[in-house]
Amino acid sequence: MAGIPFVRELKFAYGEADQVSPLIRRVIAENPGPFTYLGTGVYIIGADEVAVIDPGPMLDKHFAALKRALDGQRVTHVFTTHTHLDHSPLAHPLAEWAGCKVYGRPDPAGTHAMASLEEDGQEGFMPDVLVKDGDTFTGPGWTLEAITTPGHMSNHVCYALKQENALF
Repeated sequence: MAGIPFVRELKFAYGEADQVSPLIRRVIAENPGPFTYLGTGVYIIGADEVAVIDPGPMLDKHFAALKRALDGQRVTHVFTTHTHLDHSPLAHPLAEWAGCKVYGRPDPAGTHAMASLEEDGQEGFMPDVLVKDGDTFTGPGWTLEAITTPGHMSNHVCYALKQENALF
């Protein structure tokens, strides 16, 4: 039986935005490790008026890199897929800098009657806009649909980019 042909080689530079497809750019945070591989991937959707998915960890160099990548554009949405510490901590600072809102689901820590099975979540994280399955969000030339996918974390949400049949 043949294995899954994982692509393990990725050419990139920390602090730089790479064009992945016509509507998607990626900035990789400089936080490599066993769970982040080369670093957390942050995705910028669209052009001119854009959405950011999973802004990443609170690292000054990374925040500066995102600001450079977004220079001259209007950020209309900041989305989180979940509240692990490598994905959501920069969401509110980025949204404040951009003058927009954070979309996602709250961190579940402290919401369970029994001991939480969640690990390394951003305790107390609360988005400005709660996302539910099937919600759609649009910008010029792009549409994202929320698909709740509990498992990795109980608050996990994927976002489908309709125009490119891509899933984040």
